[in-house]
Amino acid sequence: MFISQKQFIKANKRYLLASFALPVLIMALVYLTLGIYPGSSRSVLASDAFSQFSNFHASFRNMMLGKQGFFYTWNASLGLNYLSLVSYYLGGVFTPIVILFPNQYMPDALYFLTLLKIGAAGLTFWLYAKHSFKLPDLAYVILAIFYALMSFTTAHSELIMWLDAFVWLPLIIWGIDRLLAKKSPKLLFFSYLLMFVTSFYMGFMVALFSGLYFIARFLMAPKKQLKSLLPYFLTAGLATGASMVMILPAVLDLQANGETLSTVTKLKTEATAPLDLIMKNMVAVYDTTKYGSIPFIYAGLLPLALCLYYFISRKVPWLHKVLYASLFAILIASFYLVPLNLFWHGMHAPNMFLFRYAFLFSFLVVMLAGYGWEQLKDQHWQTFASLLLVLMGTFALAYGLRPKGSYDYIKVSSVILTLIFLAIYLMLFTFRKWNFFTVKQFTFLVLLLTCIEVGANTNGMLRGILNDWNYASRSLYTEPYPEIKELVDDNAKANPDTFYRLENLDPVSSNDGLNYGYSGISMFSSIRNRHSSGYLEKLGFRSRGTNLNIRYANNTLIMDSLMGIKYNLTKEPLSKYGFTKNDNTKNYTSYENENALPLGLLTDPKAVDVEQPANDNLTSQTNLLNALAGLNQQYFTFQPIAITETSNATVTQNGIYTTITEEEGNLAKDVTWQVTIPAHQQAYLSLYPQDYAQLKSSTVTLFVNGTQRKSQINITGQYYDLGYYDQETTISFTASFYGTTSIGLQNPQVLLLDTVAYQKAMDVLQTKGVTLNAGKHNATGTTDSDQEQLLVTTIPYEKGWHATIDGKKVAVTAFQDAFVAIKVPSGKHNITLNYLPQGLKPGAVAFVLCLSLFLFYDRQYRKKHQLN
Repeated sequence: MFISQKQFIKANKRYLLASFALPVLIMALVYLTLGIYPGSSRSVLASDAFSQFSNFHASFRNMMLGKQGFFYTWNASLGLNYLSLVSYYLGGVFTPIVILFPNQYMPDALYFLTLLKIGAAGLTFWLYAKHSFKLPDLAYVILAIFYALMSFTTAHSELIMWLDAFVWLPLIIWGIDRLLAKKSPKLLFFSYLLMFVTSFYMGFMVALFSGLYFIARFLMAPKKQLKSLLPYFLTAGLATGASMVMILPAVLDLQANGETLSTVTKLKTEATAPLDLIMKNMVAVYDTTKYGSIPFIYAGLLPLALCLYYFISRKVPWLHKVLYASLFAILIASFYLVPLNLFWHGMHAPNMFLFRYAFLFSFLVVMLAGYGWEQLKDQHWQTFASLLLVLMGTFALAYGLRPKGSYDYIKVSSVILTLIFLAIYLMLFTFRKWNFFTVKQFTFLVLLLTCIEVGANTNGMLRGILNDWNYASRSLYTEPYPEIKELVDDNAKANPDTFYRLENLDPVSSNDGLNYGYSGISMFSSIRNRHSSGYLEKLGFRSRGTNLNIRYANNTLIMDSLMGIKYNLTKEPLSKYGFTKNDNTKNYTSYENENALPLGLLTDPKAVDVEQPANDNLTSQTNLLNALAGLNQQYFTFQPIAITETSNATVTQNGIYTTITEEEGNLAKDVTWQVTIPAHQQAYLSLYPQDYAQLKSSTVTLFVNGTQRKSQINITGQYYDLGYYDQETTISFTASFYGTTSIGLQNPQVLLLDTVAYQKAMDVLQTKGVTLNAGKHNATGTTDSDQEQLLVTTIPYEKGWHATIDGKKVAVTAFQDAFVAIKVPSGKHNITLNYLPQGLKPGAVAFVLCLSLFLFYDRQYRKKHQLN
C-alpha cells in the first residue's frame, strides 16, 4: 500500500534517528576516550593532512562571504584555478556549513562535518536497507552502523572530502534497484549527479562499481530486465553529462598542468599477501595509510558471517551467488593485480592512502549481509552456528600460521577480541534458537553488541592514525590565529588597492595563504599548477617530484622581490636586506620589503629565451634577473667555513661530502662553524643533503646571532638564512641536527648575495614595474613604454587566462611555460587579464541540457509506467 514520505518518516522516526545518531555517538565517544576532542586538554583533532584540508574549507568560507571568487583564488600559492580545487576538496553538500563557524575554529567545523557525514552515511544506508530487505526494524539500524563505521571510513576519516561518497553510494544502488523495479529513475539520476559533482574522484570508483552492479542485477533476469537497459544508460549518461559543469574543468585543468597517467611496471601489488582478506577482517587491525598498506575491508564480524551465509543458503539462486561472487572476485583481483588496481584509481597511482576503492568491498559485504539475514531462519541455526565456528577457527589458524615477520601490526588483542565477539554472536543466535529472547529482545542485544564491536574497531583505527600520523593539536591551529590574522589584515588595510604577496616564516601549515587570506608561495594540494611550481623549483623554491608541495623556504632575496613578497611574518627577529619592521603583535612581527616588485614587469621580448638550468637554481636566478633587468651582473659567491666546536657529533669528510654522526643515540648532533662575511652581503648556510631519501623527517635548528629557527630538511631544502651584514663581520653559528643517526651533506659552505648588485637590479626593475590590481577573477593595469615590450607577470599560466589591450583581445603566452605574459605595443595602454576555467562554458551548457532532457524523460517515463 502506498504511503506518503511524511507518513513513512513518522512511522520510522526512531529508527531514522538511531541510524544517524548511533554512528555519530560511537565516533564521538572514541574521540573522547582517546583525548582527541575539541576543548580537551589533550585535544588533537587531525593529522597534518587534515589540517591542510581545513585551510581549503576556510578558503571556501571566504568565498561564501564574497572575499574570494569561485573560479580563481590568489591565496593558493601564486594563484590557482579554484573551481578545480573545489571539485576535489570542497564539493560536498555539507561544506557550506563551515560558514557558521569563525575561521579560527575551523578544526571544530571539520570535527562537526566528520561526524555529520558519518551519521549521514548511516542514514542513507538505513534508507536503502529499509527498502531492500525484509528484516526486523532494529536490523536495519545494525547494518547501517556497520556500514557507517567500516574500517575504511574511520581509517581515512582525516580525508574529509572522501566521506561524501559513503553517503551517496547506498542511494545510487537503491536507485538502480528502483529502476529495475520499473520505478522512477529520479533517485538514481540525482544521486549520480550529486556524487559526481561533489567528488569526481571517488565518483569515478562508485560509477565503475555501480555499473558492474547493474550488469550483475541485469544478468540475474536478462529477459525480464531487457527494458531497463535504456533507462539505466540514459539516466547514467545524462547524470554524467550534467556533472560536466564540474568534471570537465577539473579534468582539463589536470591535463593541462602536467598530470600524467601511471605506467604498469609489475603485475602484483607491492605489500599484499594471501592472508590479507582474513587478517583485515579482524577487529581493530590497522597497518598504515602510508605506503606498504593493504586494503581496509573490515565491515563487521556479523555482516561478514551473514554475507558468507548468503552464499551457502540453499534458498538463494545459484546464478545470484555466481554474479555477486564475480563482483567480489573483481575487487579482490584488483587488490592484488597492479593493472586492475590502477584502473580503479583512474590510471593514476595514489600518493599514499592506497586501495581507495576498498570501501566498495565493505559495502558489498554489508549489502549481502542484509540478503543473507533475510534467509536466516531459526531452523537454520545449526548451519549459521557452524559458520561462526569456522570463522573463529579460520582467524585463529591464520594468525597462528602466519609467515614469520609478516603481519606484525596485528596485535594479540585484535585476535582475542575477534574470537570473543564471534563467540558472543554464537551465543546470542543459540539463545534465540532456544527462544530465550523474543525477536525484539534478540535484535536489541545484537544492536548493543554491534555498538561495542564497532566502537572497539573505531578505537583501533583512530589509535592507528594517532600512531601513524600523529593528530595535530587543535591549539596549534587556533592559538596563533588571532595574531597572524591581525597582521595580515593590517597589511591589507595599508595596501587597499595594491596586489602583493606575504609569507610567514613560522607557518602553521603549508596552506596558510588559504587560511588567512593572503597570496604567498607555499601550498600543499593534489590540485596544483605543476608548470609554475616546477619553474619555481628551478629557481630555488622546493617543489620536488610531482609538485604536491611548494614551499617558500630555500629562497633568496632575489626571489622575494621577483615574486612580489612584500611582507614577512616571523616570531624571531629578522635580518634581511631591505626588510624593515612595520607592525607587531605579542608573538609575531611583520617586516616590509622595500624591493618587492609588482605583479607585472615590462621587459625585452628576447627575455623569453633566458637559459634556466634545471639543477642550478643560483644560475637560474642570476640569468632571470639579468634578462628581466637587461643587466649582466654576478650576484652570488661562496665562502668557506671552519668548524670550531661539536657536541654529540663526529664529523668526517670524504671528498666533496661531509658526514655528521651522533655519538649518543636520540640526541641532537651540534656543529658550530665560523665564517667571515664581507660587507654588503646577505648570507645563507648551504646544506645540500647527499641523499634526500635517507633524511625522513630529520630537522636542523639553526642558532645565529641570538635567534633560532627549526626546519625539516627535506622540506626546506638547501639554504638557511644567516642574516645581512653591512660591514665585514666574523660570526659563529650552530646547526643542530636531529632525526637520524647520521646525515651526509655536500661540504657545507656559506652562500653570499651581493646586495649592491642586487639593489642595482631592483632599481632598474622598479622602473619597469606594472601595477596590476587583482580582482576576484581578473587583473587590470596600465602600461606606458616607448617601444614594444613583453609584459611578464608572476601569475601562473593556465589556458583559462584571456587578455585585452584597450578592449581588443590579444594572445596570452606562457613565459618559461610558467607565467602569464603578453606582448604590449609602444605607447600607453589599458591591460585587462580575465580568467575563466577551461571547459566551464561547455560544461555549463551540458549541465542545463542534460538536466532538462532528464526531467523531460522522467516525466514521460512516469506517465508510461503510471507512476505518481
